[in-house]
Amino acid sequence: MTFSRLSEYFQKLESTASRNAMTEILAELFKESGKNEIGKICYLLLGRVAPLYEAIEFGIADKFIVRAIAQAYNNSIDSVTKAFKKAGDVGTAAESLYRGHDDHLSIEKVYDLLFTITQTSGIGSREKKIRLLAELLSSVGRLSSRYLTRIPLDKLRLGFSDMTILDALSWMLNGNKSARVKLEEAYNVRPDIGYLAKTIKEHGMKGLSHVGVKVGAPILACLCQRLPNADEMIKKMGRVAVEPKYDGVRVQIHYQQTTKTFSRNLENTTDMFPELQNIGKQLNAREVILDSEAIGLDPKTGKLISFQETTTRKRKHDIAETLLKVPLKFFVFDILYKNGESLLSVPFSKRRRILEETIRAGNSLVVSEQIITDSAAALRVYHDKQLKKGLEGAVVKKWDSPYEPGRRGYTWVKFKEEEGKTGKLTDTIDAVVMGYTSGEGKRTAFGIGQVLLGVRRGDDFVTVTKLGSGATEKELGGLFQSLKKLRMKEQPKEYKDVDKVYYPDVWVSPKLVLEIAGDDLTKSKKHGAGYSVRFPRLVRIRPDKSPHEVTTVKEVETLFKQQ
Repeated sequence: MTFSRLSEYFQKLESTASRNAMTEILAELFKESGKNEIGKICYLLLGRVAPLYEAIEFGIADKFIVRAIAQAYNNSIDSVTKAFKKAGDVGTAAESLYRGHDDHLSIEKVYDLLFTITQTSGIGSREKKIRLLAELLSSVGRLSSRYLTRIPLDKLRLGFSDMTILDALSWMLNGNKSARVKLEEAYNVRPDIGYLAKTIKEHGMKGLSHVGVKVGAPILACLCQRLPNADEMIKKMGRVAVEPKYDGVRVQIHYQQTTKTFSRNLENTTDMFPELQNIGKQLNAREVILDSEAIGLDPKTGKLISFQETTTRKRKHDIAETLLKVPLKFFVFDILYKNGESLLSVPFSKRRRILEETIRAGNSLVVSEQIITDSAAALRVYHDKQLKKGLEGAVVKKWDSPYEPGRRGYTWVKFKEEEGKTGKLTDTIDAVVMGYTSGEGKRTAFGIGQVLLGVRRGDDFVTVTKLGSGATEKELGGLFQSLKKLRMKEQPKEYKDVDKVYYPDVWVSPKLVLEIAGDDLTKSKKHGAGYSVRFPRLVRIRPDKSPHEVTTVKEVETLFKQQ
């Protein structure tokens, strides 16, 4: 298939807002794709050349794309910049200035050249990247130039994620979404959409039997469900393990001679935790995958520090300096794989024993403490003890349960403070920022008044509240700096059922997640979620969570019933 043909599919996808229509268009594309093309197409559809967990980035900003367009079409940088500012989109600007010719480059050729750009580094690398991109732009058609310039900037914004692609793969095979559940189960263990698509194209559903745990490829994190109190937890779960709920950063540790780490949203965080390169002495294993929570320590007192301070370690620069300022302990609470054997289906009781046999005493890794009980009273006592320590509460785990990647089942349940910072709600809500209003009065200086927040409905987002009075001016000012980079000229396609009364002054792409508390939930005819948070207040920004991890409409409904 040519890149020109793929661009026609891009155009179809860009012009539709219907999730079902997108799924069918993608299914047509996948049917037309060859087995050696489909995986690369899946990456390109998401603006990438590799799975999300691979630390492979283009490293190109708007101004470099402008220079590439100028070189490709023999224009001045000023004229390209003017076209970009007028259109508000680099792809539209490239299309309007097009002076190339379509030589029918194949998808594989374009993909390989884009991959080469990501691998170009060192002295003069920016100029090399600009030259390579300019050569590509001069060799593709007018429509192709629109999408080729957006891909390196992660600005395709076609309005779907990996989950819609899974639907489309099912549709390709069966003409419906009947295979989605099994595809998602495989994805949760191996979240590489290109690899899965190639496997399905080549071997059909039977190919999923070969998809398994691999050191170096993250497994989606098992997530916690909500239950209102200790009595309900014991009634529903029976015998449980109860562990501290640390207020830190989730880190999945992969060891095989060297160490790789991944965040809960699949980001490769290896460079951020250099101390983990020396954990071999702490492991009674040649290869292992561990689930842990990283908590910062005060170097002077040795006490655990706040989430906000811990997240200062999640940076790409000045790591050595920050390492000294914020030393970490990694509290390991589960083991998913050891010495060639997946442990996902092994009961937690056995996984815990294997974990304790695997971790030796040392500086970085600590096995998380726990108690085993079937008593609601004992559960409450342990929970209260954790709160007094300054932790968030407890995590309650069914003692004989498997590890369920990517799922919020009742095998793991959060037991957080029922009154206080969460209001009357039994838990906080993770919401994505959809847009914001300009500040008025004193808040004009901060550039932001209120933020519109949404929860997830499938691959889409619907409104649940506006946040303003529940955040300080300093917090709003910090939000504004983060949101400036995410501004969009139009409402993103993923935002559904937004009542005009809630339209923000500025729309933003769904990237930033906030954790909010509230007094309670009420039914709402105006908010797309069907519910509204009363008196919302900001708990914290969650850079460790992806938009796919925000609270769902179904979970909001559960919270409403529990309050």
